[in-house]
Parts: sequence; structure tokens; C-alpha cells
Amino acid sequence: MIIDTHAHTVPGTMLDALKSEPRLFPSVRLHADGLLPRMEFAEGGIGRPIQPRLWDLAQRRDWLQKARVDGQLIGGWTDVYGYELPAEEGADWARFYNEHMQKDAAVLNSVFPLATVPLQEGKLAARVLEEALDAGFHGAMIATQPKGVGGNLDDPSLDPFWELASARQAAIFLHPHYICGDERLAGYDLVNAVGRLADSTIAVARLLFSGHLSRFPGVNLILSHGGGALPYALGRLKRNHAIHPDYADPAPGFRQLYFDTVLFEPRALRFLCDTVGADKIMLGSDYPFSIGDPEPCTIVDDTPLTAEERRAILGENAMRIFRIECGCAAASG
Repeated sequence: MIIDTHAHTVPGTMLDALKSEPRLFPSVRLHADGLLPRMEFAEGGIGRPIQPRLWDLAQRRDWLQKARVDGQLIGGWTDVYGYELPAEEGADWARFYNEHMQKDAAVLNSVFPLATVPLQEGKLAARVLEEALDAGFHGAMIATQPKGVGGNLDDPSLDPFWELASARQAAIFLHPHYICGDERLAGYDLVNAVGRLADSTIAVARLLFSGHLSRFPGVNLILSHGGGALPYALGRLKRNHAIHPDYADPAPGFRQLYFDTVLFEPRALRFLCDTVGADKIMLGSDYPFSIGDPEPCTIVDDTPLTAEERRAILGENAMRIFRIECGCAAASG
């Protein structure tokens, strides 16, 4: 079974519910008067257009067939996670989002939902994650900046979330935010080309040097975009620890990480395999975005891999970490 572990959705049923009852969330506003809907959270400004492929299940089904993908893990879209919301409202928003993600999964049974959690408040994030796992979610997708713009994943206030994720041995897919906080990224679409890689690299480096992954060893943390610069910079991270021995050793935490294949370059995938092992790598596409990989299996086809490595990357690792049973994605609804 071939499984894409990196994809996004904004469920159409959720947008319809917001249109019909705009007062469901006091700090959330749907702008649906233009060609494409946009959302605004806590007066933080109107967000980017929500493209149809985020909600159109027919287009997703067609793409899965063309891409030779049997099953797809679908997380939310980080633009609309609502981390800017007051904590209790953010928790309600996450539950609302998750409810509609499950509706998508009920219609298209080749997709497997990853929950959204209110990362702005650790105790609530833990509670919503536990509810989602109990409801059958295969893990969660979180973003790198728990305040929406800013904040750190190693903040002690988030320890309840990490504790619960570790206790449940949950799969947590980490995705960078769109806003990366560097004005130099304004041109050439650098926010997509390199900004997201830098965002993930910084967020995870903090987790490594804080010792979070050693403190919470049950967490299965999957990094998007091949882990950003982390695999290439591992030697530098180790050197930083050598000259600052009061920091946690990044090597043990790094060995716990998992990575997707959104790299576009077979030599990069081969390097990642040699660095972390094929048992730590999973297929990814970043569907439906243009910066993503429209043919995710091709990089696996074009990389010198053993048959065992190929099977692991294409699906076996994802089935194990996300607890997907063989055959359950064989047919689309």
C-alpha cells in the first residue's frame, strides 16, 4: 500500500457551516464574497484564498489515482489553525475542524485524518488530542509557531501536550507556518522556497537542544520537507553541543525523528536515507499546493534504493507509525 503522509484539507462542509451560521465562533470570520473564500482570526487580518483543491473531494480522488497513491494522511491547513484565538475558543475551533475532517474521511475512505489541536494552550491541546485519538484519528498535524506568529514548541506551557502525545505514542506531523518572520523572504516567493525550511529547522533545533524528545520519548515526530536543513546541519548541531555542554545533546533526539520525501531531488533522498535510515522516511506530497510534489512516487522511483528501502518509504513506515491497517485504503468512497 502506497501512503502519502503530507497533505492538507479545509473541509467543504466546514466552510458551508460557517456560511450558514457565521456566529458560531465570535473571533472567526469567513469572507466568502470574493471568487475564493478567505478567513480571518481574532482580527489578525484576512488570510490567503482557500483554493478549491483543499475542499474538493472529487479532485483529491482523481489526483490520488493519477499519483499512484492508495491512501493519504490529511491534516488541516496551517493558515486556518486558529492559534491566534482565545484558548477556549481555539479548542472549540479545533474540535469543529476535526469533526468536519472526519466527514471528509467518511466520504472518501482512502484518506485518514490528522487532528488539529489548540496549540496556544498546552492543557487544552492535550485534551483535544486525546479526544481525537479516542475518536479514531491517526495522529495530529501541528504548526511550528504555537502563537500563530511566534512562540516556541519547547515552551514549558506545552508540556501537557507533549506528555499526552508521548503517553499515547502519537504520530505528530510538524508543518511550518507560512509567515516566517523575515522581511527578506518577501521577494521571489522565498517564503515557500526557503522560509518554511528555515522555520522547521529553528523549531526542531529548539526541541533538540531543550531535550524535549528525550523527555517525551513516546512521541513519533514527523518533519515535513525532508526536515529542512536539519539532516545536512547535524554535524553543526553536534558541534554546538560540544561547545555548550549545558545544552541537551541533539543526537539522541535527532535519532527519534521521522521525515517526509518532499525533496524533489533523488540525491537528497539518498543522502537522507544514508543519514537517518529508510525506516525513518515516509512518502509525502504537500497536496494540493504548487510548491508540493505532484508526482510523489517519482522521487522514490528515481533514487537508488533497495527493494526493502522502497517498500518502507512508500508505505510500510506510515502504516506502522500512523497505525493504518493493510487494505483499508484500497477503495475510494
